[in-house]
Amino acid sequence: MRASPVVRGWIRLAYSGGVLLARLRVGPTAVTLAGLVLCLAVPVAVRLGPVGLLLGAVLVLLAGLADAFDGAVAVVTGKAGRAGFVIDSVADRIGEAAWLVAFWLAGVPGWLAVAAGGVSWLHEYLRARAATAGMPDIGVVTVAERPTRVSVAVTGLLAGGAAGLVRDDWGAPVVTIAAAVWLTLGVVGFAQLVRAVRRALS
Repeated sequence: MRASPVVRGWIRLAYSGGVLLARLRVGPTAVTLAGLVLCLAVPVAVRLGPVGLLLGAVLVLLAGLADAFDGAVAVVTGKAGRAGFVIDSVADRIGEAAWLVAFWLAGVPGWLAVAAGGVSWLHEYLRARAATAGMPDIGVVTVAERPTRVSVAVTGLLAGGAAGLVRDDWGAPVVTIAAAVWLTLGVVGFAQLVRAVRRALS
């Protein structure tokens, strides 16, 4: 199953970080919860204006790294389990919702933020239901996987913050473009996943 360079790089980074944290005796659940706290801090940071957008980008990046590391720690330490998988999945969805709330606070239209989040949630819901129905693996690595969403959020907040520092009213349009990219990739990724699920379950 082929993956994009972003996803492949993300997996390599996750493994390296997981090995390091495992050596430091940090548990996977602790990493997951740390990532969730970072996510929930993003909307708070964004309210500080352009500088807050830049801070929000850093927080999303750190949260994304935590999300990558927790699974790797679980595998490396042999602590991977169903409960941890559920906790991680719930934390991911709450975290992404927090990022999109930050987008909205930065000036993105509410309908666009909700649509982007809805498509991402539907993507993950379809995969989960297909696995329950008998799909043997993830089906396909789409253009809208978690690493891509992290990249879009970081880039959007970073570019929006930089634009806002130049001119106050430039930040919101830039972050709105990022939200539109998130939604577009989500729709394309969902279509890719639908085709894969139909093939796997037919």
